[in-house]
Amino acid sequence: MIHPPEKTNPLEKLIAKPKRIALGLMSGTSLDGMDAALLEIEGTGLALKVNLLDFLTVPYDEALRRVLTDAVQGERGGSRLICGLNALLGDIAAEAAAALCQKAGLPPESVDFAGSHGQTVYHQSEADPLAGRMVRGTLQIGEAAVIAEKLGCIVVSDFRVRDIAAGGQGAPLVPYTEYLLYRHPDRTRALQNIGGIGNVTLLPAGSGPEAILAFDTGPGNMIIDAAAQTLLGERFDPAGRFAARGRPDPGLLASMFAQDQAYLDQAPPKSTGRERYNQDYIARFLRQAQGKNLSPWDILATATRYTAETIAQGIRRFCTPFPQELYISGGGVHNNTLMSALQTLLLPCAVHPGDALGVPPDAKEAAAFAVLANETLHGLCNNAPSATGAAHAVVMGKISF
Repeated sequence: MIHPPEKTNPLEKLIAKPKRIALGLMSGTSLDGMDAALLEIEGTGLALKVNLLDFLTVPYDEALRRVLTDAVQGERGGSRLICGLNALLGDIAAEAAAALCQKAGLPPESVDFAGSHGQTVYHQSEADPLAGRMVRGTLQIGEAAVIAEKLGCIVVSDFRVRDIAAGGQGAPLVPYTEYLLYRHPDRTRALQNIGGIGNVTLLPAGSGPEAILAFDTGPGNMIIDAAAQTLLGERFDPAGRFAARGRPDPGLLASMFAQDQAYLDQAPPKSTGRERYNQDYIARFLRQAQGKNLSPWDILATATRYTAETIAQGIRRFCTPFPQELYISGGGVHNNTLMSALQTLLLPCAVHPGDALGVPPDAKEAAAFAVLANETLHGLCNNAPSATGAAHAVVMGKISF
């Protein structure tokens, strides 16, 4: 039986509401789990008001983490694997959303929409030859139709591809939301996320969105986590305690900089990910470290120092004006050794954990995708061309009913 269409478009109903309940869903380059943030959103653009209601992370089990690690290398797996993972991550995203609603004491049917980043399996921001043409692209999986079916709400997904189509890098995506939420009339702020990859956003005091500068600084936790897993059987270095027991090796640091100098010297806009910092990169780093007979503690100290120095170098070279304050989010904020190094390397900039801005640092990126989805549903541009290099502002995101 064919049902008659509703008299009111669901989008019209949604955007007419003065306040909306939204979910943000994110699976990052650390491959550690599905983040879910629950927000109350009012308004759009510069009039946006956001209240974070709750947050959780659903950890991936070791079997899924291994499969994802293989899939994101770019040279492994195949279409069957990606197809299956796409459906599976859609299921996991919906389950994380349902668990978060239960935790918050909110019925799932009260959620108006979700914004889902998905999991990047490959990001090709620079053109490569394919079938006689030069091609740029990006692929995120975690099927939005599955999420929409299981949650019963509108889902916005697949944000990066529209910016890529407009000539941009498709990354970083969060700077526009950071401008809406964290700009300051009198103080120049930088916001550094340290997930698997590090990325920074500069918000010059009192400036408009055209002044946003953002780029990927290089590795975040990716090399640190891989070293901890390989050498110590730990998924990460808790609070940076292992690195604190060692000393960075100057020769190994110099070798790492030599390998990455072309990217580190490249002026923004620029982005990177596991297409550069992949398993081969990590294996090479570990071979060099073990060839120098370094202890596990020294290897972790070197990896941690490298992340700190690439962040500091990127900020000092490209962030003009130099920020007065830097706010850290992502898993790296819990690494005391890394945070201490950044505080020293970036003086006189004041370095703070991101919750000083009112949002838990682990929730910030997931929340950002709810905000991006809110702009999408209102037909508003939500990229930052000055950060991504896109030729013009675009409305990112595909809508699933």
